[in-house]
Amino acid sequence: MRTPRIAVLIPCYNEEVAIGDTVRGFQKALPDATIYVYDNNSKDKTAERAREAGAIVRTETLQGKGNVVRRMFADIEADVYLMTDGDTTYDPGAARAMCDRIVDENLDMVVGKRVHKAKEAYRPGHVLGNRMLTGFLARLFGQRFSDILSGYRAFSRRFAKSFPALSAGFEIETELTVHALTLNMPVAEIETDYFERPAGSASKLNTYRDGIRILRVMITLFKNERPLAFFSWAALVLGLVAIGLSIPVFITYVETGLVPRFPTAILSSTLMLLAFLSLSVGFVLDTVTHGRREVKRLMYLQIDAPQEALADGATVPREARIARS
Repeated sequence: MRTPRIAVLIPCYNEEVAIGDTVRGFQKALPDATIYVYDNNSKDKTAERAREAGAIVRTETLQGKGNVVRRMFADIEADVYLMTDGDTTYDPGAARAMCDRIVDENLDMVVGKRVHKAKEAYRPGHVLGNRMLTGFLARLFGQRFSDILSGYRAFSRRFAKSFPALSAGFEIETELTVHALTLNMPVAEIETDYFERPAGSASKLNTYRDGIRILRVMITLFKNERPLAFFSWAALVLGLVAIGLSIPVFITYVETGLVPRFPTAILSSTLMLLAFLSLSVGFVLDTVTHGRREVKRLMYLQIDAPQEALADGATVPREARIARS
């Protein structure tokens, strides 16, 4: 097998204090890797400091981490992609192990589970929010990760090139996780140290605003990827409300033969019709989603797995070989 091409991807916004140390840390951990820093409209000297440290610096003008990740995956060609933040909070010492697991075990994503060494590194509110969102996602899509919001991840080429990247902001980590879960990709999670930000560096994450955005993305992805379950719950709620409203009307009709609560009877019937309509919509969308998932899976399978891509003679990606034939 040939040596894998490793690309370290660092999305950045106003990280001039820490970006230099981040680049140098990953240069030391992965001397054979190419380090890319994507500056996302920084108002300080982030790009200059990254370039001085030896990184390849590029710019993404659409604001938001999700927009940067979409651009990085589209532009950069590599066998293994390692994504991290530019604030020195993630441990470069774990980078080699994460990249090696992608190749050795033929995986598509390895998530660095954060283990904080200092209380200031991982605020209690963020810990609680991460646990709640991780638990909620596990109920919707299955329990395969314990830190879905980690920004420290390694990817195979077929993951990066098959990932649609529709999110614009910090909810991109949730979308990355759901993409792997819905296609049942081979994944893993390893513990990594999580450090405190350096003095003068400020987090861009807003606990409540971004938490609400992430929750909204989870619900939207649940509707898009599990429509039958989503609309079945809606049908169940509407049906129970309809039955609750109809019980007094039915009892009065049995006792007197009259329906004095005519508006309530109409409301109950309408809600029950909506319940059946919601269930029907769920069945239709489930069929559509199943077909769409098959197409995504086929597109994913057109790209070589890590070991296949690195095999002797496999210097041209599978999709290029297919196009040529």
